[in-house]
Amino acid sequence: LTVSKLEESASFFTSLLGWKEVRRKTEFPAIFVSDGAIMLTLWALKEDQPNEFNRKKNIGLHHLALEVESEKGLTELYEHLQKHEVKIEFAPELVGNGPSKHMMCYEPSGIRIEFIWPGN
Repeated sequence: LTVSKLEESASFFTSLLGWKEVRRKTEFPAIFVSDGAIMLTLWALKEDQPNEFNRKKNIGLHHLALEVESEKGLTELYEHLQKHEVKIEFAPELVGNGPSKHMMCYEPSGIRIEFIWPGN
């Protein structure tokens, strides 16, 4: 993921979500983070004034979806992110007629992240 705020975006994953920093690349600034199952590479944007992503007009990442283990976990994560003043697009709600629930937020560089509990 290319991010405009490398350190803040890495901190979102490590400090708020409990992921681990795996390594850093200094020659092209990047930070690798992992939850133990997946790894994301966060690349520093080289532009001073990035173009905002328009999900209806651009090719690229619409959002990143991450599964949570329980409905309670989704609610607790929502409260944790609110407490840390993360920009929330919407609170946990049913996906369609349920039983799945999801919420959407933005990490510090503006990438949309969906947290979803599949309802099983």
